[in-house]
Amino acid sequence: MFGTDLPIETAIPELRVALTRRSSAVLQAPPGAGKTTIVPLALLGEPWLGAQRIVMLEPRRIAARAAAHRMASLLGESVGERVGYRVRGDVRVSARTRIEVVTEGILSRHLHDDPTLEGVGLVILDEFHERSLHADIALALTLLAQRLVRPELRVLVMSATLDGERVAQLLDDAPMVTSEGRLFDIETRYLPPKPDTALASTVASAIAQALREHTGDVLVFLPGAREIRDADQALARLVQPTDAYVVPLYGQLSLEDQDRAIAPSRPGTRKVVLSTSIAETSLTIEGVRVVIDAGYSRVPSFSPATGMTRLETVRVARAAADQRRGRSGRLAPGVCYRLWHEHETSQLLPFVAPEMLEADLAPLALDLGCAGIVDPGDLRWLDQPPVAALAQGRELLRELEALDADDRITAHGLRLAHLGAHPRIAHMLCIAKDRGLGPLGADLAAILGDRDVLRGDGAPPPADLRLRLDALRGGRDVGAWRVDERAVRRLREEAARWRRLLGVAAGDADQEHAGLLVALAYPDRIALRRTGSAPRYVLRGGGGALLRDDDALAQEQMLAIAETDGRRPESRVYLAAPVAEEEIRAHFASQIKTRDIVEWDSASATVRAARETRLGEIVFARHPISSPDQSALHDAVRGAIEREGPGVLPWPASAIALRQRLAFLHAHDDSWPDVRDSALLTRLSDWLPPLLSDVRRPSDIARLDMGDALPFLMDWNQRSKLDTLSPTHIEVPTGSRIAVDYSDAAAPVLAVRL
Repeated sequence: MFGTDLPIETAIPELRVALTRRSSAVLQAPPGAGKTTIVPLALLGEPWLGAQRIVMLEPRRIAARAAAHRMASLLGESVGERVGYRVRGDVRVSARTRIEVVTEGILSRHLHDDPTLEGVGLVILDEFHERSLHADIALALTLLAQRLVRPELRVLVMSATLDGERVAQLLDDAPMVTSEGRLFDIETRYLPPKPDTALASTVASAIAQALREHTGDVLVFLPGAREIRDADQALARLVQPTDAYVVPLYGQLSLEDQDRAIAPSRPGTRKVVLSTSIAETSLTIEGVRVVIDAGYSRVPSFSPATGMTRLETVRVARAAADQRRGRSGRLAPGVCYRLWHEHETSQLLPFVAPEMLEADLAPLALDLGCAGIVDPGDLRWLDQPPVAALAQGRELLRELEALDADDRITAHGLRLAHLGAHPRIAHMLCIAKDRGLGPLGADLAAILGDRDVLRGDGAPPPADLRLRLDALRGGRDVGAWRVDERAVRRLREEAARWRRLLGVAAGDADQEHAGLLVALAYPDRIALRRTGSAPRYVLRGGGGALLRDDDALAQEQMLAIAETDGRRPESRVYLAAPVAEEEIRAHFASQIKTRDIVEWDSASATVRAARETRLGEIVFARHPISSPDQSALHDAVRGAIEREGPGVLPWPASAIALRQRLAFLHAHDDSWPDVRDSALLTRLSDWLPPLLSDVRRPSDIARLDMGDALPFLMDWNQRSKLDTLSPTHIEVPTGSRIAVDYSDAAAPVLAVRL
């Protein structure tokens, strides 16, 4: 038994009472309390549960499998009997199974297939403080089922570092049970990095120190796989293999490699586990006595402006830092090295930001569509989905034909939801199967869902996705770039899983269709090369993208782009494939529009009119038209005047002279029209429509005369007095008619010889 299991057991009677009386409850227990395994077993025999199952949501595959194995061992059974699990690519359940531990995507699909959760008596959402998008969706849909058709369904939210009061309020003021818990004593030490020292070197030095000063295994928290590799290489220069062996732990590893990381160290040896935040919660790595926390996490950040999700490295939240620290005291007294100054702890954010507020909400939009929810306000959320991000997610689903114009799910959308992938990838897989390209689609889905298998020294690898397909299929035509063989093996397993789900056989489909399939997944990132020598592209959505000048794709006319750095106004392309214009025109025919563009051209001071065939902002063809729509023509002129002023129209000398005369009269009597630019813009509707009445085509604009517009600003009486009060000429005693200069409205000039 875990040394920390007992404290949570003291809270279980209270939890039983709470769930007997109410349909929902919140359990707060500190890191290491053992709630993940003890609570489901303790509630299994409750009368209100009867013969129904317990479904427990775990945020990660490795935690789900570990929890199921632990509970099964406590029952003296194998996994798949009374306790089982369902994770991506691995299912261990049977007719006897009463407790199912599932990952977030599995629960979402369960809710799609059976919104009422028939046969389920209790839903447990563990580690809810991580605030993942899928967990928020699962809770909202479970509460909907409970409210509409399953009032007897119980919901238990468990967390170590969450604001439990907010969750309890969301659950209709559900009772909150708190377990004080007990960890073994943990000593906290601070080892701030030296100036200008790389993270890998700082981590390696801390590991070497920990191995010298303490016994037991070491768990190290790093932001991501790249930092894990760097730290491993730096550590190899400081620690002899006889001192300890090193194992990585991150989400993209195979299940076997993950099991190797959490298994007890080999007899007579010590183990150093280099892990991402995957080991923060719900995992007990036996033998760990030391935790080293680099203080960073890598989190997805979605930009509505670019439609891209990027992984960003950020400082760890204070709650997550406490979770990490607790890993060293689960089984025995431990020590935690924090690689920052002690005073910086108080500056950390209290909690991790909810993924709902920062994520791509296309998956949420699909889940809502499957549930028949048009207004997300019909559900109860801890944080409401941001309106703009949800609208963008729905727009993408409409492009993918997963939602109709009224945001109702389509038959195709139900197919996408069944696959359990991001809607982009699911759409690509479905169309690939329909077109006989299933094997190629499966390979691309595996590649696009994982980190790059190509490795370079310094510079990033070429963007061409076909190189990755070569590597995946055992080819060696990848130039000077190294291939990560472990990553390739993982991708082959993932591709095989997709083929099984699609029901297609393995095969090497022609790579020439790779670009089209990528375009299906990322229709907003179809790109057309701009004119010029540089490999710069315009995206369908209007943004810009660019390749390195020496990239093999730099001369391609059209690309389907899978990954960029998301920067604006032009983002760097990391993964793409060439695609033929004919393929895009054929597949996206219903979305290609022909429209007339009538716009002002400042360079020529006239209107340009053309008929364009375009997909979003990508223009396939443009032909001039001589007689555009008259209202569009007039609107273009009006818009130019509003932007640039009345000076965009022709002002011949006679028009300028009339304007000066009117300015003179206005200076002495403000009942006369004001003809300054600002005043002319104010009265645009008085003089512009009559002036444009005979304008039928762009060429007519050059024949306009602003002198014909100014009389429309005067009434009949003013027109009759104009020549009397501001004559253009005055006859002098010599008999000559001399022009009057009104350029100075305050002092007109009559130039005569004395």
